[in-house]
Parts: sequence; C-alpha cells; structure tokens
Amino acid sequence: MAKKNNIGRRPTGTPSTGRKGGTGTTTVEGDDTLVDIVEVRNQGLDFFERHRNTIVYGALIVAALVIGYVVYNTFVKLPAEKNAAAEMQQAQVQFERDSFALALTNPGQGFPGFLDIIDNYGSTEAGNLANYYAAVSYLNLGQYEAALDFAKSFKAKGRLLPTMKFGVIGDAESELGNTEAAMDAYQKAIDAAGDNFLTGGYYQNKVALLLRTQGRNEEALTAFRRLKSDFGQSPEAAAADKYIALLEAGQ
Repeated sequence: MAKKNNIGRRPTGTPSTGRKGGTGTTTVEGDDTLVDIVEVRNQGLDFFERHRNTIVYGALIVAALVIGYVVYNTFVKLPAEKNAAAEMQQAQVQFERDSFALALTNPGQGFPGFLDIIDNYGSTEAGNLANYYAAVSYLNLGQYEAALDFAKSFKAKGRLLPTMKFGVIGDAESELGNTEAAMDAYQKAIDAAGDNFLTGGYYQNKVALLLRTQGRNEEALTAFRRLKSDFGQSPEAAAADKYIALLEAGQ
C-alpha cells in the first residue's frame, strides 16, 4: 500500500494540543474530524442501501457486456475474419489476372467471388476490402454505377486506402460524364495522399488532363504547374512540361 503524503500533518502518535479560543478553552479538532468521517461513511452506506438493486444490476450488466464482447471476438469475429480472408484468395488471384468478371462471381475451385464475400462476411475487414475489389472490377468492366456503389460502401482507413477509394470514385464519375464530381473526388484523393508524391502526382495529373479535355485551359495550366511544383518527383511530372508548353501556346 502506498504511503500517504504526511507533509503538513501532525506526526503519528503525537497528541493533539488543539487550539485555544478567545476564552482560553481548548478546542479539540480530532473529535470533529471523527464525526465528519462517520457521517460520510453513514451517508455512503445509506446511499448503497437505497440503491442496492440498481448498483448490483448495473454491475451485472457491465460484466455481461464485457464477457459478451470477449466471447464475440474470440468465437465469432476472429474465426469469421480468418475464413473470409482464406475464401477471398482465389478471387484475388483472378483479379490480379484482370479476370474481373470471374473475380466478382466465380473465381473457380469452389471459392466465392467478391460479391459473395461481401454478402457473407460484410462485417469483417476482408468483407470490407472486397467492396474495393468489386468497385475496381466493375470499373474495368464498364459498369460505372456499380463501381460507384461499391466504392462508396468501402470503409477506407489509413493513408493509402482513402486515396485509392476516392480515385476509383473519381474515375467512375469521370466515365459517367460527371466532371465536377470527378474533380471533387480526385481532389480528395490528392488531399488523402498527403506527402506521398506518387499517388498525389498520379491524381493531380488526372485533374490536369480532365480539365484540358474539357477545354478549361487556364485551369489545366494551373493544375499542370502544381503537378510540377508539388509533385515534381512523380513519374507524371516528367510529362507536365510538354502540356505546359502547349497550353501556354494556346493549344
């Protein structure tokens, strides 16, 4: 047990001399303190007696919640995470082969596709990641509305995944002809990239090219200049000089 801080207190075993009042009588402090302690103790006991059932039931509920959380994580969540990750591997193989239709629904060898993973394991990390894979698959298959739906359902965490999510949304919106929505998504991808010049430069280049395609040359010129100044180490920045020269020449 930690020792109490006795600075400023009367040493243990030293009798209290009290203090003298104006009449010369001695006022004893110890009795007053003892009375206060007893009163506090009695009040605490009285409160417990009056609220015994509420306190006991509350403690039982908290204990049940803690136990339930531990049981759920141990016997439900963790096994589901492992199963989802294992069952998604074949779909990932087809995805890497650019076999996007197979990856979505029938990757082979009896394994489920990304859509079944989402349905069966949607609450797991693997199920969540399957939303991203599905979005990219539909994007490559030219089904842009579906790509948007799955990309928006993907809960992106960290630094890289939000950039990837907004990038897919930008690509889908661009393909649908929603230029402003695409620009907004690309800008979010750039912001999420932070100091990652590779991903930041990649999407800054997309913004610049989209603006040029739309005939918004002044904005495109500004975007290409930003690509050079803010993401000069990115591969896309190497080609920016060509576009800057063309735009400055009015082409």
